[in-house]
Amino acid sequence: MKDITELLAGAKQASRSLLTLTDREIDSTLRDIADALLEESDSILSANARDMERMDAANPMRDRLALSKSRLEGIAADLRHVAELESPLHRTLEARTLPNGLKLEKVAVPFGVIGVIYEARPNVTVDVTGLCLKSGNAVVLKGGHDAECSNRAIVEVIHAVLSRHGIAPGVVTLLPSDREATAQLLAARGMVDLLIPRGSKKLIDYVRANALIPVIETGAGVCHAYFHTDGDVNKGEKIVTNAKTRRVSVCNALDTLIVDRSRLADLPALCAGVMNKNVAVYADPEAYTVLKGQYPDRLLNEADADSFGREFLDYKMSVKTVGNLDEALEHIARYGSGHSDSIVTEDSEAADRFLTLVDSACVYHNAPTSFTDGAQFGLGAEIGISTQKLHARGPMALRELTTYKWLIHGNAQTRP
Repeated sequence: MKDITELLAGAKQASRSLLTLTDREIDSTLRDIADALLEESDSILSANARDMERMDAANPMRDRLALSKSRLEGIAADLRHVAELESPLHRTLEARTLPNGLKLEKVAVPFGVIGVIYEARPNVTVDVTGLCLKSGNAVVLKGGHDAECSNRAIVEVIHAVLSRHGIAPGVVTLLPSDREATAQLLAARGMVDLLIPRGSKKLIDYVRANALIPVIETGAGVCHAYFHTDGDVNKGEKIVTNAKTRRVSVCNALDTLIVDRSRLADLPALCAGVMNKNVAVYADPEAYTVLKGQYPDRLLNEADADSFGREFLDYKMSVKTVGNLDEALEHIARYGSGHSDSIVTEDSEAADRFLTLVDSACVYHNAPTSFTDGAQFGLGAEIGISTQKLHARGPMALRELTTYKWLIHGNAQTRP
């Protein structure tokens, strides 16, 4: 195994070679990687099985870690889709000629090297590789220990394809899964241009506090759905169920249901779907009183100070009672993470107020937060959901993986 500094320097050097490749060459490479992942599915699934054996059977993260032939087919399909998307490069963002005759052109270019720190999600290894190569960036991958075998097997397949295409394997660099690699990546000034952490709030907070290179925060989602006084119960039940139970281990899953006090009688109906999925509920006193006897005792709990502002990533959610829209907005402002929040209402004025005042990357009216996803937004596979405001916000796809530079054409003009 090469020294980590050597690996990072190799990624930086390899990134320059990507600038010489045509869009056609990149797209052909991505399609061949997709084919190779399926051809080598047995070895990848075998490696994934070794990772699965090491993870606690009760850990909800197993859903993120698990691979299957059908999941590999989906991953490969997503990669082929990225290959079909329009390149984000070579776009002229702005052009003008100054009074002195200088011609200015602002054009989209790659960042160079993008580092990604993520946890037990081997699909991210492929998604990130596809998006970075398509946008002209080399990528440094720092996966978690839980997915170490899976990530290594996938990157071996990717490197084999890159070599066949005459592309330096260093454009996709997998670091060791240990803490030392994390520390060196966080301090990789001059070698890594942008760092994107994907995972728990704990991981993202750690990266933000310790990185010496630019960071875009993604992933951690404390998501809310507010059932307004003019909400439709049937719509609300569908939205709550889908947002909470479609996949509990993803960042767009619902964490807190906020209910208008005037509609507390409808709370058991709103929770009917999540009850059938065995979701544990942590209810404030008013909601607890209404649900008592209507929701299974084994799943009903009294909320405490830790029940709100928490990303559960599990079959769990909290319930908060509010007196009006303003109280709901205040609760979200206090406990939300700026990811995704939704209002269920037939009142267009209330919806407009919610959409205007909730300061999150994605704000929904009569739809579940589960739609916060690059593919669902028509962007192709995503590299993450940005919860910050600089450069990118919400699902980050190809265009968000570029920056720009100015090209200036002159004819011996001089500045007085």
